[in-house]
Amino acid sequence: MAAPVNIIVGSHVWVEDSVLAWIDGEVFKINGEEVHVQATNGKTIVTDISKVFPKDTEAPPGGVDDMTKLSYLHEPGVLHNLATRYELNEIYTYTGNILIAINPFQRLPHLYDTHMMEQYKGAQFGELSPHVFAVADVAYRAMINEGKSNSILVSGESGAGKTETTKMLMRYLAYLGGRSGVEGRTVEQQVLESNPVLEAFGNAKTVRNNNSSRFGKFVEIQFDKNGRISGAAVRTYLLERSRVCQVSNPERNYHCFYLLCAAPPEVREKYKLDHPKTFHYLNQSDCYKLDGVDDTEEYLATRRAMDVVGISEEEQEGIFRVVAAILHLGNIEFAKGEEVDSSVLKDEKSRFHLNMTAELLRCDAKSLEDALIKRVMVTPEEVITRTLDPGSAAGSRDALAKTVYSRLFDWLVDKINSSIGQDPNSKSLIGVLDIYGFESFKFNSFEQFCINFTNEKLQQHFNQHVFKMEQEEYTKEEINWSYIEFVDNQDVLDLIEKKPGGIIALLDEACMFPKSTHETFAQKLYQTFKNNKRFIKPKLSRTSFTISHYAGEVTYLAELFLDKNKDYVVAEHQVLLTASKCPFVAGLFPPLPEESSKSSKFSSIGSRFKLQLQSLMETLNSTEPHYIRCVKPNNVLKPAIFENANTIQQLRCGGVLEAIRISCAGYPTRRTFYEFLHRFGVLAPEVLEGNYDEKVACQKILDKMGLKGYQIGKTKVFLRAGQMAELDARRAEVLGNAARTIQRQIRTYIARKEFIEMRKAAIVLQSHWRGILACQLYAQLRREAAAMKIQKNFRKYTARKSYVTVQLSAITLQTGLRAMVARNEFRLRKQTKAAIIIEAYLRRHLAYSYYKSLKKAALVSQCGWRQRVARRELRKLKMAARETGALKEAKDKLEKRVEELTWRLQFEKQLRTNLEEEKAQEIVKLQDALHAMQLQVEEANSRVLKEREAARKAIEEAPPVIKETPVMIQDTEKIESLTAEVASLKALLLSERQAAEEGRKASADAEIRNVELVKKLEDAERKVDHLQESVQRLEEKLSNSESENQVLRQQALTISPTGKSLSARSKTMIIQRTPENGNIQNGEMKVVSDMTVASHAREPESEEKPQKSLNEKQQENQDLLIKCVSQNLGFSGSKPVAACVIYKCLLHWRSFEVERTTVFDRIIQTIASAIEVQDNNDVLAYWLSNTSTLLLLLQHTLKASGAASLTPQRRRTTSASLFGRMSQGLRSSPQSAGLSFLNGRGLSRLDDLRQVEAKYPALLFKQQLTAFLEKIYGMMRDNLKKEISPLLGLCIQAPRTSRASLVKGRSQANAVAQQALIAHWQSIVKSLNSYLKIMKANYVPPFLVRKVFTQIFSFINVQLFNSLLLRRECCSFSNGEYVKAGLAELEQWCYESSEEYAGSAWDELKHIRQAVGFLVIHQKPKKTLNEITKELCPVSALTPLSYTKSLLDLYFSHFYLLYYFYIIYFLTQVLSIQQLYRISTMYWDDKYGTHSVSSEVISSMRVLMTEDSNNAVSSSFLLDDDSSIPFTVDDISKSLQQVDIAEVEPPALIRENSGFGFLLPRSE
Repeated sequence: MAAPVNIIVGSHVWVEDSVLAWIDGEVFKINGEEVHVQATNGKTIVTDISKVFPKDTEAPPGGVDDMTKLSYLHEPGVLHNLATRYELNEIYTYTGNILIAINPFQRLPHLYDTHMMEQYKGAQFGELSPHVFAVADVAYRAMINEGKSNSILVSGESGAGKTETTKMLMRYLAYLGGRSGVEGRTVEQQVLESNPVLEAFGNAKTVRNNNSSRFGKFVEIQFDKNGRISGAAVRTYLLERSRVCQVSNPERNYHCFYLLCAAPPEVREKYKLDHPKTFHYLNQSDCYKLDGVDDTEEYLATRRAMDVVGISEEEQEGIFRVVAAILHLGNIEFAKGEEVDSSVLKDEKSRFHLNMTAELLRCDAKSLEDALIKRVMVTPEEVITRTLDPGSAAGSRDALAKTVYSRLFDWLVDKINSSIGQDPNSKSLIGVLDIYGFESFKFNSFEQFCINFTNEKLQQHFNQHVFKMEQEEYTKEEINWSYIEFVDNQDVLDLIEKKPGGIIALLDEACMFPKSTHETFAQKLYQTFKNNKRFIKPKLSRTSFTISHYAGEVTYLAELFLDKNKDYVVAEHQVLLTASKCPFVAGLFPPLPEESSKSSKFSSIGSRFKLQLQSLMETLNSTEPHYIRCVKPNNVLKPAIFENANTIQQLRCGGVLEAIRISCAGYPTRRTFYEFLHRFGVLAPEVLEGNYDEKVACQKILDKMGLKGYQIGKTKVFLRAGQMAELDARRAEVLGNAARTIQRQIRTYIARKEFIEMRKAAIVLQSHWRGILACQLYAQLRREAAAMKIQKNFRKYTARKSYVTVQLSAITLQTGLRAMVARNEFRLRKQTKAAIIIEAYLRRHLAYSYYKSLKKAALVSQCGWRQRVARRELRKLKMAARETGALKEAKDKLEKRVEELTWRLQFEKQLRTNLEEEKAQEIVKLQDALHAMQLQVEEANSRVLKEREAARKAIEEAPPVIKETPVMIQDTEKIESLTAEVASLKALLLSERQAAEEGRKASADAEIRNVELVKKLEDAERKVDHLQESVQRLEEKLSNSESENQVLRQQALTISPTGKSLSARSKTMIIQRTPENGNIQNGEMKVVSDMTVASHAREPESEEKPQKSLNEKQQENQDLLIKCVSQNLGFSGSKPVAACVIYKCLLHWRSFEVERTTVFDRIIQTIASAIEVQDNNDVLAYWLSNTSTLLLLLQHTLKASGAASLTPQRRRTTSASLFGRMSQGLRSSPQSAGLSFLNGRGLSRLDDLRQVEAKYPALLFKQQLTAFLEKIYGMMRDNLKKEISPLLGLCIQAPRTSRASLVKGRSQANAVAQQALIAHWQSIVKSLNSYLKIMKANYVPPFLVRKVFTQIFSFINVQLFNSLLLRRECCSFSNGEYVKAGLAELEQWCYESSEEYAGSAWDELKHIRQAVGFLVIHQKPKKTLNEITKELCPVSALTPLSYTKSLLDLYFSHFYLLYYFYIIYFLTQVLSIQQLYRISTMYWDDKYGTHSVSSEVISSMRVLMTEDSNNAVSSSFLLDDDSSIPFTVDDISKSLQQVDIAEVEPPALIRENSGFGFLLPRSE
């Protein structure tokens, strides 16, 4: 990482800073080796040129996701890149194949959901944004493909997020190879459930973390040969045993001790526990409580975790007995005994703790005391027992405590492993190592020495891996790398572990000598390593020593090294605890072989540590390693705070900077040919203009610059350290010269422009001045002419004024007189008119008042009468609707009333007929009598005339005096008698006429009464119909509820009809409907008999055959129907024949109304077998059309039954009445049985379908048909998704070939490449057209077609948008233009497909449209957040192409639509602030080199994101694909057109069969 020498004035550089670690600035002066830098914070810094590093001013504002892509791979560049990405919530960054994870100290659930896992599944490493899932996926793929075990090493200091990272790794591995574990728990869940137990017994508070793991955990996830998880195991390493007895202030011992001291009172009383400060092993530190942690709750949570893991109550009791015993054991103190070098218990308090320890361990107190203060030495001659001094006795006590606790921890680990379950046959595994990181405190002791020794080992492994990766990269690119040096830390490891002269060996040697002290140990180190460059002796200390680790120098205090290293395995302790009466304690100490149990052997923690570390390294060396370095950005553990000094120290401790040193030793800067030419092509423009290959062009540029030592691989240019800076300096020089040339030309242009403008200004001034002089002369002449005109006009004015005054006076007098006359006349006319108006209003008021009173009275009378009638009717209706019995009685009464009215009507008709007959006879008689009387009157008149004539003649002949009087008297009497007779006849005639008139009146009255009776009968019939409808509605409601209950009960009790019950159901008999179950069979039998007669007429020979039963015939018909339906019957006038035939047959056979039938199951099985081939879209579309049509017909036909079948007695009673007979006759008629519907004229619309009371099989058939419709729909949709998914992967990013013109200079090549690029989108359009054609050919309802394409476009939107947000190379300007052109293809398809089939599919692409809209926005840094939001939602982008013209026409014709567009403009932004933020931070301009939005906009977005997170709004920026079924049966019923099934021709297979004659049209 040596600083480059080509630093010049004006260079942007990084310099060291005591607070910020590194700060950027600009060089303004160079004085020899001194550099003067103006920092960005205003300070002026003077430093050596070797400590200055160049800054990449063209680095992306959001940083790079892989730091090997940095132009300058050095410490400040790495730190700045991490800080930039962390500010954008990008917590993951690659360094090659090493993942750096910075703890965000906040929940980011959107980064770890299932959808994110799906994105990284199978993706190439580095293809998507850096993520922990990518590392896990690489390990899993390598294990599957190569058959070799892999390991993932997660390291970092306390609080860096190692445990959370480990959890995420296991979650992803469980997602890839998941298998349900015991009781439904996955392996990942079981491993995670063990964490609380391991944390309670293996974690403790340290200086930097309240929950630091004091052991290493290696989780082995085992896989079978198929890549499925078959087991798991937790391996623990390097438990810090010394912490049990020695704790530094302000740290704490292991959590379990404090949890037990905070247990419920009864537990503490049982174990005789008190406050932690009363125990020696806990009161060495002043820290007893953790902030925000309730130890009592944690104790209970630990007990629950033990239950989950599978630790029994007895085992839990034994565990906490051991923990309590360790606490009491630490309080046992010793004093000098009476003998020399002997010891005894110090006081009664120590005796109490000794007895308590013995009671808890279930061992003898005296034996325990002897084991602590005595030692048995076995010699060949005798067995010698010697006592220990107080110091040795305390050491024996601590050794026992550490041994017991270590055995307890090992037992817990074994118990957890047995609970999880291991696979002994597993050949492949992925291990996840979670181990403590490098530690360097103000005071470092033996624990830090062991931890740092571990990290030195892991760092060596890491360095070898990094060097190996470098070699693989060089080999892959075929460059020469043999002279690259490898940075190694073997000398530090030799210093620590080498035998016999290493620090650990010297420490063990010192521990074996009783009189060794920490001072003698330190002096031994000084003498042994005085010439070692890694070992440093501090100047002001005699017991400290410093080791130069890979992460820096660490000073260790040797005071407690000897005490913490001692770990005697005492035979007396082993014998004592093996003989314990507690099975749990005895199980921790199984009997040892006889030879090893006779004497005590020295064992050191350092040696144990070394052996365990060696075992861990062997495990890691047998696997393929992957590295994750966790970083804690700040010590306050809060989000959005990045402390540079703290982070750079962790990068050093984590080996990241060491890896960078290894990279810098080789070729730290690597650029692809395209990137190199794009950046440094300006150094050799002639190369770009020539037709050179990319590799040759790069070679020519480097040769022109005179660089040495670089390498050119197959796809990349490899530069040595400092060469990138040199090229940048040359590039800056070229760009500076070009800038000066441009400035010179611009200045020339500006000067000439100013001169031309000044000359034009002078000409304009002269013209204006001459114009002013001419104007002044013209004004003088004008004034003179005006003066003469004024004088003339003034004289005219005075003369006219005098005339006008006289004229005005005369006119005024005339006007006044005329006005006075006019006013008088007007006043008279006004008074006359007012009088007329008053009279008119008065008359109108009187007439209106009288009319109003009459109208009011009439309304009151009518309202009162109507109210009375309505109340009476309401009362009757309420009484009728109160109960079913009342309804029946009312209905019976109405029926009886109807019968009475009918009878009365017939009686009245009979009376009227009889009356008319009698009247006709009387009229005939009267007419005959009248005719006879008229004849008699005529005869009398003739006789009178004759007599008169004879009398006249006699008078003439006779003498006048003698015979005159008698004759006159006689004639007069005759005349009078005849006159009287005529009068009587006239009277009789008049009476007859009156009688006839009365008869006619009676007849008219009878007719009127008959009409009224008819009206009353019609009203009664209407009321009966109304009551019938009310009763029917009530029955339907009751039957619906009962049928639903019946369906639910039968669904719960029976098996699916396609399962076991199918065979049983096929043996059942079909129940025929009879009058007893509420249905008349006569009509149906009549139809059957008619059909039988017809068949007999055609086939007389069949009479000799035995007649088959109805069930056998129906079974044959069903077999023929199934055979017919299994074929592709096609369509008849856009109507699917199969669906129509099935429906007609089921309706004719009354299959919907029977309790048991197999025809439904057979139809369902036929459909299921037809769609077994899931990729045959023609078949799927055919059955999609048939199932949707059949379901539509069923939806309009079936109604739930229930109450009708439960009340047969009421139905029989009803049928005995007139209404019952009428309804029964309707039900039993052939038309009601479906014949009129099937004969071609009875039914043509869905509204005409007869409602059928469906039984359970019919309702279940409808549900199954619905399920198959949804299944077929989903299969077609998923097939289309599978077809276009590979194309979408090619459509999201424009291939690099489209930019070949940068090197080759061919404009035609770019056009050809663009044509090739758009081919992927055209392939998608071709697939869409193919599916649309198939669905149109099979007459799939447009409603379903719209739903399919709407979900497909939603899928396209989700896939493209998520890929855009996960892959930074896709968030570029040119890629936005490419995707935008592809979206135009889809928009054109929507326009050509019409709204009928495309629907709102185009609107589903709103996310990707707005995202692409952002990518192609120009001048992003100058725009505010509001301006960006507005440009993302233009009106033209919100409406489909087919609607834009019509909307614009409406806009111009109706101005109020401006408000509508305004609302749409601001309310239709679909991108969330998280999504917009993600795109803004990932954007890069590969075409013009512009930047993304300004930092102010980014800050505004972050504020909005913080507000959203506070408001519990999801922070996920990815979209989810909706694979649900987007419609219901009701939606289909409402949206599909009416189906005319009357003229559907039956197929030829069943056309000639007599059993299907009902399918033929009536004309046949």
